[in-house]
Amino acid sequence: MATGGASPPASATSGKEARLKARTVRIWSLVHTWTSLISTIFLLLLCITGLPLIFHHEIDEALGYAPQPEAAAGRPHAPSQTIVQAALAADPGRVMQYVSWDKDEPGIVITFTNTAPDGNPDDTTLRAFDAVTTKPLGKVGVGPMVIVLKLHVDMFAGQPGKLFLGGMGLLFAVAIVSGVVLYWPFTRRLRFATIRDKSARRVAWLDWHNLIGVVTIVWALVVGLTGVVNTWAELMLNQWKATELADMVKPYAGKPPPTHLASLDDVVARARQAAPGMEVAFVAYPGTPFSSSHHYAAFMRGDTPLTSRLLKPVLLDGETAEVSDTRALPAYLQALLISQPLHFGDYGGMPLKIIWALLDVLTIIVIGSGLYLWFARRRKRGRNTVPSEQVALAR
Repeated sequence: MATGGASPPASATSGKEARLKARTVRIWSLVHTWTSLISTIFLLLLCITGLPLIFHHEIDEALGYAPQPEAAAGRPHAPSQTIVQAALAADPGRVMQYVSWDKDEPGIVITFTNTAPDGNPDDTTLRAFDAVTTKPLGKVGVGPMVIVLKLHVDMFAGQPGKLFLGGMGLLFAVAIVSGVVLYWPFTRRLRFATIRDKSARRVAWLDWHNLIGVVTIVWALVVGLTGVVNTWAELMLNQWKATELADMVKPYAGKPPPTHLASLDDVVARARQAAPGMEVAFVAYPGTPFSSSHHYAAFMRGDTPLTSRLLKPVLLDGETAEVSDTRALPAYLQALLISQPLHFGDYGGMPLKIIWALLDVLTIIVIGSGLYLWFARRRKRGRNTVPSEQVALAR
């Protein structure tokens, strides 16, 4: 049967495929190069500040900034309202915003006071109290690790800083994916983990860059993407307050705020009844950003490594402490709550923290070696020398 024309020679077809393949590799190479370069400085900042944050509990303890409860094991806890009164006495003229029970140290209760229920977060004072004796144990959220945390979270630029770092995290994810795409074309003639240490120094660094990048790829993607999710925390909370929380407090629309607040002990007891098998993580007072002007909001947590990270809100009437509503958080907030400890390796104790730290150091090496390779490549191009990657690709 006639085909209407002669078929092109096999050599022409293969030549065209080779050109298309080379063009695709060049495009991916440009994507990898520029997404890496644009985000490099900020990724180094995040990796360097993230390293001590993995061990922030241990560092705070070593520097004396971590409150320690008195030796009162087995003794019953003091009434929660007593601790509230002690906190308000320590900060006259302020109001209570939140009361939190430390998951890792059950002998400590942390209080948050401010000039107003919805006051500026920068004006909030955190104090730790012994859960048994109600003795004040000092302020919380002070010390050098607070500065490191602010640099890591928003670079002291607030929400715009968070969103900017989130954008850098997305560029980092694109750089990782493009690096994976480029790995095979540049290493297909080499055995896995080959280091050409007898070649030029730049070639050896390229091999180390590729090898360490492959080893850390899963971790880097997990930490990078969970970091991106964490930068959206405030937006997610605002969405929850505008939808779910607004629906939960709708029956109280138009009612005046309570003139007398129920005891925190009653709030805690009734919240536990409403969520059997769960403990109180923290209680938000009426008028604070996590509640309404009429309600306490008790956020409950489970008792397993996973469920202890997932919170369930229970709304209670501010005057009577009667339960108004309770419902599970939406999926996007649950994803946020899971991503926060996963980002810092805060799931499996010290062994996982050490693994996280080692992978963090390896990622710093990958970023640094990538920057070195880019500068070395520009110097070679300045001398009209064909880059070794292109030579390897052409073989």
